[in-house]
Amino acid sequence: MFERHEFGDSAVIVCLDFGFPDFADAVAECIELVKGAGVEVRGVLTAKRARPDAALFAGSGKVEEIAAELRGTAASVVIFNHALSPAQQRNLERALNCRVVDRNSLILDIFAQRAQSHEGKLQVELAQLDYLSTRLVRGWTHLERQKGGIGLRGPGETQLETDRRLLGVRVKMLKARLATVKKQRQVQRRGRSRANVMSVSIVGYTNAGKSTLFNALTKARVYAADQLFATLDTTSRKLYLNAEVSIVISDTVGFIRDLPHQLVAAFRATLEETVHADLLLHVVDGASDQRDRQIVEVNKVLADIGAAATPQLLVFNKTDVKALPAEQLRDEQGTITAVRVSALTGEGLDLLRAALIERATPTLAQAHYFTEDPHHE
Repeated sequence: MFERHEFGDSAVIVCLDFGFPDFADAVAECIELVKGAGVEVRGVLTAKRARPDAALFAGSGKVEEIAAELRGTAASVVIFNHALSPAQQRNLERALNCRVVDRNSLILDIFAQRAQSHEGKLQVELAQLDYLSTRLVRGWTHLERQKGGIGLRGPGETQLETDRRLLGVRVKMLKARLATVKKQRQVQRRGRSRANVMSVSIVGYTNAGKSTLFNALTKARVYAADQLFATLDTTSRKLYLNAEVSIVISDTVGFIRDLPHQLVAAFRATLEETVHADLLLHVVDGASDQRDRQIVEVNKVLADIGAAATPQLLVFNKTDVKALPAEQLRDEQGTITAVRVSALTGEGLDLLRAALIERATPTLAQAHYFTEDPHHE
């Protein structure tokens, strides 16, 4: 019987180049993810392939090289910066005689470590169970053996069948609890709508500085750190821009390339704050050479959750790193489309507040019209 190996605290990372652009940046990002999970990086192996190997993903020759690297570094786990099928993961663990983790599982593990609120923990568990359910279909053979012992064996059930059934019960319960959370958020949104308060959600690539900006604007104390996925739980605050204009601003989870679909589905209740926002503050790491690609990746996720049509205001953060001046950028119609700021030093935050006031004024006027017009349905 094949039993899975224990997870370890030191890893060899495997990144295969299939000809996609920005491969070097993908490798660097994976290293940061692994470190963010609290795992020591003992080695990084790369290789070029035309396509994944059906059985071992990396091919038998590369697997032998990975095994040699494991022996040389005494690492206890292999982490692939790719999504592996259940069969590929099982075959690799047999060949390498250690735990093998793919990118999706790594991100899920980081989310599990960082979730603080009750809602966040529910969402992460739902995502993990959804991921695990695919591993029960054609995964580990020890799960297929018959249960034994009084009170442990179901009516003709194997361990695998029992696991599937119990998993299904737990998933149903988690979805019911998250449905309750969704209703609570809907009530809160209706209250803000009746009060004609503009709703703004901060979105962006992970580690772009969203929480630092949120804290700088609201004087809140949301956890902010130079690490991927420092924030998972949505936090909302009322922000007074001047004597007449106030908004509700929300900090949200960061996005990343190839974000596991299980997480997008599980966090849908939280991400609905983004879908129903009047304006998105799209925070971009202005010091990153990959900022244009990161903007594209964030917009992909926004499209997946139905927020592609929500108006955006780009906020190019970290001007202090590149020694760039804070400024507002306008299009040909004179509309502010972007603001350059440093959330860390506070430079440009006055320009951002002015941009929000300019954006909020017509939005609130329209909301007032909809409220007062007796012919509007």
